[in-house]
Amino acid sequence: MRVVLAEDDVLLREGLASLLDRSGLVVLGQAGTGAELLELARRHKPDLVVSDVRMPPTHTTEGLEAARQLRKELPDTGILVLSAYADVEQAMELLAGGRRIGYLLKSRVTDVAEFLAALQRIADGGSVIDPGVVAELVSARRRNDPLAALSAREREVLSQMAEGQSNAGIARRLFITEGTVEKHVRAVLTKLALPDTDDHHRRVLAVLAFLEAR
Repeated sequence: MRVVLAEDDVLLREGLASLLDRSGLVVLGQAGTGAELLELARRHKPDLVVSDVRMPPTHTTEGLEAARQLRKELPDTGILVLSAYADVEQAMELLAGGRRIGYLLKSRVTDVAEFLAALQRIADGGSVIDPGVVAELVSARRRNDPLAALSAREREVLSQMAEGQSNAGIARRLFITEGTVEKHVRAVLTKLALPDTDDHHRRVLAVLAFLEAR
């Protein structure tokens, strides 16, 4: 596997290069900036690029931006981006690029076998996402799920509302009284913190919340 490596921390970069070399990979070149990474990748057309997210001159997203550009220019080159911390938005934007792409935390490099396996998966056409990012995604989904506060029965009622059922229709389908349905509907509207407008409009907003959360 032919690799171009980009990392502005010289000690870390040399350590990674040594690790890859000992593992049988060929390091074609090393870059310390996003511009150098682009130049090396264009020249060598490697099988894989391993790049830090933050590099000079601003130490913000130079590596990520270079990875985006390479994805357009060299779609067959695998890309693994390394980050010091889990940034869900960065990871999802990068992974939306399709196959042969990965996002790992730098701490994951300390597990050599896992790191090399990730490189191989990317080279073979797969995608790799750090477990820390997955945990952040799950946590964010729970925090942002507007339906999390609803009981199981209230979710059933809301599901029936989404199908356009009236209170009477919901009562028949769920084998409960219409009065009970009205109580559940009021609870749904309250828990979803919908604006105090007419009931029909609030029901529409509740249905939209239900559909968006699916």
